[in-house]
Amino acid sequence: MLKNIRLTVVIILVALALMSMVISGCDTEKEAVELNVAAAASLTDAIQALNEKFMSKNDYITVVANFASSGTLQKQIEQGAPIDVFISASPNQIDALQEQGLILDGTRRDLLNNKVVLVVPTDSTLGITDFMDLLRDDVSKIAIGDPEFVPAGSYARQALELLGIYDDVYPRLILGSDVRQVLGYVENGNVDVGIVYSTDAAVTDGVTIVAEAPAEINDSIVYPVAVIESSKQVEAAREYIDFLCSDEARQIFEEYGFSPISG
Repeated sequence: MLKNIRLTVVIILVALALMSMVISGCDTEKEAVELNVAAAASLTDAIQALNEKFMSKNDYITVVANFASSGTLQKQIEQGAPIDVFISASPNQIDALQEQGLILDGTRRDLLNNKVVLVVPTDSTLGITDFMDLLRDDVSKIAIGDPEFVPAGSYARQALELLGIYDDVYPRLILGSDVRQVLGYVENGNVDVGIVYSTDAAVTDGVTIVAEAPAEINDSIVYPVAVIESSKQVEAAREYIDFLCSDEARQIFEEYGFSPISG
């Protein structure tokens, strides 16, 4: 009888220990998180690759990415869109949000540099080799992003102004809603020439880079990233930005033609 009692006690203790381990294991599991990331259209390919890598390392986080012009994304944030992380192609948009108290203090970082370039369709026969060729009579359609919303378009306008030819070419400008639309115009031969980021030109065989914008413009191109003040997923958002600034992410950005900013 005593032996049976001891055996029963042992079985109960083992069962309690197993239950404790199961409960403890459940407590350590992280709750599923959906992280909404708004990123400039020029980042589409790189961020998609990085999101897959990030989610493979953090299986409790699902990253939902929204790509558009930085100005459009800024407006969405101002209107209360549920965005956790914003990656802009220009400091201007994040500056504006910061002035309105819509950026979480201490989360902003400068992430990348890029270059603005002049591109033509690969089968172009116009022989364009320089920004000054845009003044030629046989160049009738020039695509740039809408400078009011698209950082690449703003940089394009600055480059044309710096070269003193903006007013002359203005009547020929075709404005795109984001830099990828501009790239498409050039790829499809809908325009004679376009101004995009070098990273956009690198993702297609449909365009050829013929010139770079002046160094005064390209040296100023910065992509900042920050957490949005209204985010309900601040911890995951911080982890995501830490990942984007990691050596592993920098290597992937470089594969897509970006120049990561160290530090």
